[in-house]
Amino acid sequence: MFARLKSYIQDSYREFHRVNWPTRKETVRLVLVVIGLSLGVAVFLGVLDMVFVYLLEKFVIGL
Repeated sequence: MFARLKSYIQDSYREFHRVNWPTRKETVRLVLVVIGLSLGVAVFLGVLDMVFVYLLEKFVIGL
């Protein structure tokens, strides 16, 4: 059992070093893309929420 565990840890360590890690520039760019898309979706959903609240107040509550 310990031999299998040792083999697993050694294989994981070797695989860890074979990973193609992104550069700092790529990481910053992708983080900014994620933040930008998140803000865009938040604004879109906020506008939809305001429109639906307005429509509900206008047509449902106004009755």
